[in-house]
Amino acid sequence: MAFCALIFTSCDSDDDNNNLPDNSRAELYATSVSNGDITVYNFANNAEVTTLTTASTSNEGIQYDASSDELYVASRSSLRLNSYVNVESFLTGGLSAVVGVNGSVDFNSPRALAVSGNSIVVADNGTNAFYVYTRTASGLSLRNQFDVNFAVWGVEFIGNDLYAVVDQTGDLAIFNNFLSNTTSGTLTASKRITIEGIVRTHGIAYDATDDVLIMTDIGAASGAGSDTDGGFHIINNATSNIAAVADGGTLAIAGIQTRVAGAATLMGNPIDVTYDTSTNTVIIAEIANGGGRVLGFNNVGSGGNISPSINNTLAGASSVDFYLRN
Repeated sequence: MAFCALIFTSCDSDDDNNNLPDNSRAELYATSVSNGDITVYNFANNAEVTTLTTASTSNEGIQYDASSDELYVASRSSLRLNSYVNVESFLTGGLSAVVGVNGSVDFNSPRALAVSGNSIVVADNGTNAFYVYTRTASGLSLRNQFDVNFAVWGVEFIGNDLYAVVDQTGDLAIFNNFLSNTTSGTLTASKRITIEGIVRTHGIAYDATDDVLIMTDIGAASGAGSDTDGGFHIINNATSNIAAVADGGTLAIAGIQTRVAGAATLMGNPIDVTYDTSTNTVIIAEIANGGGRVLGFNNVGSGGNISPSINNTLAGASSVDFYLRN
């Protein structure tokens, strides 16, 4: 295990999360399609690792909601959304069986999810649809199903807008005031743009503190070299730069984006991404290289073919979410 940016000893003393205040939290949640376990790395407690066991045998799509202390996870085996409650109490190291509530069986091939208030959006690339759930006092209620005209994968809320990657392309689709749509059926993006330099995107993450949007590039999904041809792009001043591109236009690399890619990165199929704003670390769920890894980069600089500062084996790594409370 080599989490040098975040745990044990830091690559940069300014980036040492082990010196967080006593009441702070710093956790990375990771899922796997190889089993139903949720791996939690607790950086505020000497890198203690907790494995949360579930009834699922394959998960993809995860987000922790601190306001309710629950963890939303999409199950690829049971084809439903699950919510696990009182999560903090289970972070004791070792194995912990988590409990919670289950949504209805609605999915075909769930991928990423995004949370806004008591609403949860799950992207299903088997049906090219967004499933919208409401978290109620008694469980998870399916509110809407929106069909779109492109292959979906990663989703992220930025304010009231839903940002969605367009799988099989390097495009980004934006749905303004997404949750104001209340009638199920076909939904058209407010804007769709191309991110220059990305071959095929999957993961997406936004950080409001640094105003950066990160999108992954899986390159080729299979074949020779597909386990080393991945990467990610950091879009700086994301809100203004993306707003400046008209529908159908292209967001240029020069002066706006930083690309990290190459064999040294150990990225082949980076299917999800999250971000630690306190250490400026990009954290990747890599599913192809080495059978699955959790990778991190806090040394991005001008980008290029750089080695990860975090490299941890996790078979079938499928999604990641970082939570920080100072």
